[in-house]
Amino acid sequence: MRKTIKDGIVTFQQEAWEPLTETQKKGLEALDKIKDEDIDFSDIPELTEKFWKNAVRGNPFFRPVKKAVSLRLDADVIAWLKKDGAGYQTRANNILRERMLRGD
Repeated sequence: MRKTIKDGIVTFQQEAWEPLTETQKKGLEALDKIKDEDIDFSDIPELTEKFWKNAVRGNPFFRPVKKAVSLRLDADVIAWLKKDGAGYQTRANNILRERMLRGD
């Protein structure tokens, strides 16, 4: 995995995977043949309702550094971002981040 830092933004990129070896393929085939009821879960604690009630989707520890900027946008773009109510700056950030991660 390659880590880069540019303008305070940390990104990770997975390098190309090497093809599986025959040994790895055989190991995966053996795992695939095990029935669910034959798997020993005794060393894994059961997840309770309390766990799921407090569960957080995604990585709760990742908080990108925010930086205030002044950005001039067309009025219709701002209106479109604001049409769903509060959070328009977050929506704009998400749109820009998605585009950035696509590499466009």
